Amino acid sequence: MAKTVAPLLPSTAELLQQFGERLRLARLRRRLTAKQVAERAGMVPMTLRSLEQGGGGVTMGAYLAVMQVLGIEKDLGLLGAADPMGRELQDARLTIRGRPLASVEPARRGQTTADKSQPRPRKEAGRWVEKSGFTSARNLVDLIDSKGPASKKRR
Repeated sequence: MAKTVAPLLPSTAELLQQFGERLRLARLRRRLTAKQVAERAGMVPMTLRSLEQGGGGVTMGAYLAVMQVLGIEKDLGLLGAADPMGRELQDARLTIRGRPLASVEPARRGQTTADKSQPRPRKEAGRWVEKSGFTSARNLVDLIDSKGPASKKRR
């Protein structure tokens, strides 16, 4: 009985095909035959062929086994490590005392020492956004707000 394979979007299938091609090139650069890699990875050559063609039915474990044989298994740790969309969504949900961070007025962020009811931000805290390439919650609100930048609207 043939196993069913989850359908992939064309762009995702293309990524998988490119990944398989990169594994094939890595094998050829090391001057290893398909039979050698398949044996060392514990699979039949037909599975390796499917993997190198970007087959969606090949398990992630098989891909990782081939990467291990080629000595590039640590590259798997790079997948999803930089998650800009997740960071933006996380920053958009950050709150200070129950209010969204984006709703805190910029003047309020640089409080005087007399008002110690809320934590005082460190001077370099605002620069992490520029250094890391992430956007701030305030910028996200500006993107979502159809009326324009939040700095323009005063209540």
